[in-house]
Amino acid sequence: MAKDTRVRPGRRANRVPMEFDLAKVRADTPGVAHVVHLNNAGASLTPRVVTEAMTQHLELESRIGAYEAAERAQDSIDHAHGAIAALINAKRQEIAILDSATRAWGMAVAGIPFRAGDRILASPVEYGSNHILLVHLAERLGVSLEFLPLDANGLVDVAELENRLDERVKLIAMAHVPMHDGLVNPVAEVGALARGSGALFIVDACQSAGHLPVDVRRIGCDLLVGSGRKFLRGPRGTGFLYVRQAVASRLTPAVLGLDGVSWHSGTYHLAPGAPRFETWEVDAAARIGLGVAVDYALQWGVERTWRRVRHLAAGLRERLAAVPGVRVEDRGVERCGNVAVTFRDLDPFDVRAELLRRGINTWVCLDNAACHDMQLRGLSRLLRVSVHYYNTEEEVERLCSALEALTSGRAAGRTAGVFA
Repeated sequence: MAKDTRVRPGRRANRVPMEFDLAKVRADTPGVAHVVHLNNAGASLTPRVVTEAMTQHLELESRIGAYEAAERAQDSIDHAHGAIAALINAKRQEIAILDSATRAWGMAVAGIPFRAGDRILASPVEYGSNHILLVHLAERLGVSLEFLPLDANGLVDVAELENRLDERVKLIAMAHVPMHDGLVNPVAEVGALARGSGALFIVDACQSAGHLPVDVRRIGCDLLVGSGRKFLRGPRGTGFLYVRQAVASRLTPAVLGLDGVSWHSGTYHLAPGAPRFETWEVDAAARIGLGVAVDYALQWGVERTWRRVRHLAAGLRERLAAVPGVRVEDRGVERCGNVAVTFRDLDPFDVRAELLRRGINTWVCLDNAACHDMQLRGLSRLLRVSVHYYNTEEEVERLCSALEALTSGRAAGRTAGVFA
């Protein structure tokens, strides 16, 4: 069993027991032979078992027809619900699967019966699409949208949240991990306050599901959404929604489908639980792939892979701090595998393009994707580097060496965007 605990000479040791078969993980991940993939917060490299399961189903559809293939594979298609429930400590009937987390979040929030004068409290680090919907609801329904203050560590100020709670607060919205920062928000503390206030609590776990442990019972949330393509290493076009069983009857989806209702004497009744948010038509291959991806994550154990991600990210931050002209923008007390970087003299787009040329994947976050927080901080764009458990310390070193070359080249007077 490979133990990847090496520390570069001359740097402070960050030793964590890595009881982890890295060689096996990388053998399961064909993409690592072709690219240094540090854009896991966008979409991770899928394990071979995921792509094989999806390909096999698509081939079956091409041979016998899509409906007929779905009949044969119904157990595999349905399996994703139970796998996600196991991942987040929920019940199967509390899980709905949709075509994206954005769709899931929007369907859930739009299903809440808001009235004029109701209040929504949101974290300043909400994803741009979520922010847009909240602004839209405020304008259309006369709801008050308020962004919570942050403490000195960049986390939602829980004490101030408690001061703001009253009977008019109908929803508290919070990103567990933002898309543009390495912080981990105190969602369990917020959940405890929400339970006592009667407000619904929705958590955006797109960046945390498969990344760090997510337990809806411990968090105490009423609603939670996650994405398949990010740290769960599943296919694009998959997202999920958790709806706590006790609150499902309070929510009315804005759009209904055949699987979300039952017919009775010429009328319909909403399905109990989260399935009321689902429609009949699905991407069967993608749903199969999602179930396989979650099984794969459970096989390795998220708590174990989370230890490795933290180990890699801590080493990356330490290494980046030594690169001239690079600034790590992460905040928080507990930090995750997402690392936000800005440059003194370089445009993140130019840096990403050069890294891509060198076979290293990263991503540029724009302020419209985290508009409230980034604009408050005066950040129009930043480079996001996001590690996963299949990455290696050698890959981290390759990135940092490339950045050193770029920053020193810029200092020597080379033209922006043109590097040797």
